[in-house]
Amino acid sequence: MKNRKAVFSFSDIHVEVEGKEVVKGVSLAIAPGEIHAIMGPNGSGKSSLSNALMGHPGYEITGGEAYLDGNNLLEMEADERSRAGLFLAFQYPLAIPGVTVANFLRAALKSQRGPEADMSDFRKLLKKKMAGLSIDESFATRYLNDGFSGGEKKRIEILQMSVLNPKVALLDETDSGLDIDALKTVAAGINQFHDETKGILLVTHYQRLLNYVKPHHVHVMIDGRLVKSGGPELALKLEESGYDWVGAEAGLKAGA
Repeated sequence: MKNRKAVFSFSDIHVEVEGKEVVKGVSLAIAPGEIHAIMGPNGSGKSSLSNALMGHPGYEITGGEAYLDGNNLLEMEADERSRAGLFLAFQYPLAIPGVTVANFLRAALKSQRGPEADMSDFRKLLKKKMAGLSIDESFATRYLNDGFSGGEKKRIEILQMSVLNPKVALLDETDSGLDIDALKTVAAGINQFHDETKGILLVTHYQRLLNYVKPHHVHVMIDGRLVKSGGPELALKLEESGYDWVGAEAGLKAGA
């Protein structure tokens, strides 16, 4: 990728959960069009980082800076971060009985556009995005994630991302619990969303998602720190050899 001004950057981010520091000074810059992947073992702080950046109240950012398209992210509440163009796809999407997929997505888009926004294009937009993700139109009238399989939940998350069309997407272990067919469908949705104006940060344990969504940069996170960065070949080596060798290079235990 050519050197361009970052659409999303954070520097020396520290995060605490219930008084325990779980992210210990992480910095990254994502230019428009770039896909970055953060890989690492369980408990390394990957999901904590993405939740904190999105503004989850259970994750306290105690130090550092973060900017989205030049605006100070840490001065915004979670809903303001969303309206500014940041999106988080959850590892475990919640079910909301009584709220249909269509009504949920309409409310999310209206919140993003503003209370006076014209929503007359919503139905056409939703049908187009559902077709692009091979989601049956009947899902629009089902309650959000209620009784959905793991793959269906993840596809609805990608549908929400596609409808909201953020500047930067944080995808937190979107591949977890997916069989190969669901993985390919979700990956196709991510690739449809991605273009030269958007940034993506993928958080994952495994190489398999990166077989279908090609990252420009791969980073390894261990014990709350980014300890190694490289290109797509780094993910292949991690798949083959695990994380212990990276931890050893950094003087850390991969399972810390």
